[in-house]
Amino acid sequence: MGKEANVFSARTGDKLVAVKIYRLETCDFNRMYDYIRADPRYSGLRRRRRLVIFAWCQREYRNLLKARAAGVRVPSPIAFLNNVLVSEFIGDEEPAPKLKDALPKDPADFAERVIDYIKKLYNAGMVHTDLSEYNILNWNENPVLIDFSQATTVDNPNFKEYLDRDINNVCRFFRKLGLNLENEKILKEISLKGNN
Repeated sequence: MGKEANVFSARTGDKLVAVKIYRLETCDFNRMYDYIRADPRYSGLRRRRRLVIFAWCQREYRNLLKARAAGVRVPSPIAFLNNVLVSEFIGDEEPAPKLKDALPKDPADFAERVIDYIKKLYNAGMVHTDLSEYNILNWNENPVLIDFSQATTVDNPNFKEYLDRDINNVCRFFRKLGLNLENEKILKEISLKGNN
């Protein structure tokens, strides 16, 4: 269960799906609005609770589509309506564990793939903004990035700060597992690749 939404599994036929329901009354509306108003895609959005929450849900759907098109492993979005998002269920009968709860057997390989996903997002013109071991699933030793509602485009005036934070969070986590990851080196690789 997240801070602004509850996530459930549901069965459609013989297939499980994830159903994320954004809370209308108890979510951090002000934080949502601060993120979304800086996103050029939502520049005309009025500061009304329901409108912002519905836009937040739509934003996650659109961000998942964009990330998936960029080659990033994310849950496939299926549909959204108002404050409800339906997406691919990652797991078997139980949800795939978060990275913080299921350390990879090969941390170097796993970290390399996560960093590659950050690069792919950047090259597609977006940044996750909240990437950490809490928003990465370890599904059969494969990273799956989740929680894209706050993800934004590189046109956002704060994108550099968000990219730095994502890289810092990932490097910090994998350094605890014994890897020697350098934030600045990774940032430079991403920036150079993005300028080619």
